[in-house]
Amino acid sequence: MQRDGLLLFPAINVNDAVTKSKFDNKYGCRHSLVDGINRATDVLIGGKVAVICGYGDVGKGCAESLRGQGARVIITEIDPICALQAAMDGYQVATLDDVVETADIFITTTGNKDIIMAADMAKMKHQAIVGNIGHFDNEIDMAGLAALPGVVKDEVKPQVHTWTFPDGKTLIVLSEGRLLNLGNATGHPSFVMSNSFANQTIAQIELFTKPESYPTDVYVLPKHLDEKVARLHLDALGAKLTTLRPDQAAYIGVPVEGPYKPEHYRY
Repeated sequence: MQRDGLLLFPAINVNDAVTKSKFDNKYGCRHSLVDGINRATDVLIGGKVAVICGYGDVGKGCAESLRGQGARVIITEIDPICALQAAMDGYQVATLDDVVETADIFITTTGNKDIIMAADMAKMKHQAIVGNIGHFDNEIDMAGLAALPGVVKDEVKPQVHTWTFPDGKTLIVLSEGRLLNLGNATGHPSFVMSNSFANQTIAQIELFTKPESYPTDVYVLPKHLDEKVARLHLDALGAKLTTLRPDQAAYIGVPVEGPYKPEHYRY
């Protein structure tokens, strides 16, 4: 809207706040992915081969979650930096074509479209589980799957469907390709969401109390407010911050009270 001249008032992009993207996306999905899979299927994850499509913040949380359950996790990625991160985190990095016939669980986390196509699902093994936790229902080609000749869809229970192919092979598709942590479970836990909602509240207070600082544009939450959101949540986890001494603060050139990192810092 800003690019097209349609934005009528200033806005703060909360999604790119560190205390949203690195917490809601990673730690929230680390919790709610396996919650959704377990509620939907009650299948033992340990020993299974799981493919995570995408290794951004959501993919990182999902990979950690499934590895924690004992799955052997394989990552697909287009971004060489994320692929290198995955490899150095100990995951196999492969293409979907390499593993589509042998893996047991497929999870899309990319925010893109057409990640798992009907032709891919036709190659999957019997009772493979397919789900999405990244974006809308176009990450998985549900329309293409429904259009395959002879494929029959049956509801096992709400938000859990089997798709049976003419040869008798079945796939288990969660939440009809929509966000499985919402469709098959109850989403992220409240404490994680508290980070995200605190961002929204503090952003609104900032815009309301300092209108002169925000001409019509899209902004990122200022670093000191991002740190404030984190600071507000530490006591609940029993975490105690070390206080920077004035001479230490002067040595690294930051205020004693923060912010402690430059705007471009990658956490």
